[in-house]
Amino acid sequence: MLGLGRYNYERFSREVLDDFAKTPFSGPEPGERAPDFKATSLEGDSVRLNDFEGKKNVLLLFGSATCPMTAASIVEMNRLYEHFRGDDVEFLFVYVREAHPGERIPAHSSIDDKVAAAGLLRREEEMEMPLLVDDLRGSIHRKYSRLPNPAFLIDKSGRVAFRSMWSNPDEVAAAIDELLDRQEERGRDHVVVRGGEDLSMPLSYSMIRSHRALERGGEAAIRDFRIAFGRSGRRALGLRRRKAIVQNPSRALSITALTAAVLAGGLYAGFELRKRRLGLRRNPYRAYEKDEVRDTETGTDYGAVGI
Repeated sequence: MLGLGRYNYERFSREVLDDFAKTPFSGPEPGERAPDFKATSLEGDSVRLNDFEGKKNVLLLFGSATCPMTAASIVEMNRLYEHFRGDDVEFLFVYVREAHPGERIPAHSSIDDKVAAAGLLRREEEMEMPLLVDDLRGSIHRKYSRLPNPAFLIDKSGRVAFRSMWSNPDEVAAAIDELLDRQEERGRDHVVVRGGEDLSMPLSYSMIRSHRALERGGEAAIRDFRIAFGRSGRRALGLRRRKAIVQNPSRALSITALTAAVLAGGLYAGFELRKRRLGLRRNPYRAYEKDEVRDTETGTDYGAVGI
């Protein structure tokens, strides 16, 4: 997921996961000037970050069609866009490399491939906010941490008011509210809000939507994810990178939470698919039982299932 020697890695692997575990949250820090960039939107419009300076605050989001955390957060981010869009806040989503490439959406080999993947994400997630496509080298992404799904709130002075390791809708909404309130109270453009950053994993994210990102990548993306987060993957993180994890405990917890959420999402999605195919309201794995079982729509009866 992160900055290995080659930006667009062909497959997600334990090596990529190890890199993720030991890489800090880089990019501009709270109070620092946000690096300028110029990009083209899916509509063909040229957008430059510095053009908003002195005019609007900018929420800068990053993600891809195969990123589980992008898929999990985008519904709420769409709602935030509808709520905050206007004269004071602009939303910009930057499409980066595939977090989990597979046979359906492989690593980008041309800008046309990247534009097509961005268009797919827009259609499937019904995105209305401006969607910018980074170049194949990840020129914008490299300036802003290279993480798969960070968010940067840039105030009207062009400096970072808040940043989040993951695009956490609740934290982002609170940061925007505080920024707008303080700008009005103090009459100045630059304000650092909510301590400047959020490094937590948003555990309330939808598990089903998370797993959908892997399905967009294809069977290879799902298989690579399982291998990387399997027993050998945990051993690699737990033993070979113990020092790195001790130094980055929040990153280790994030990896654990992400794994649990996405794999659980796959279990639940597979369960619901089987239930619909069988035309049952009861647990399909207990369809042979004559005794009444609990309605699975309550989420109380899907313990021992698999994809």
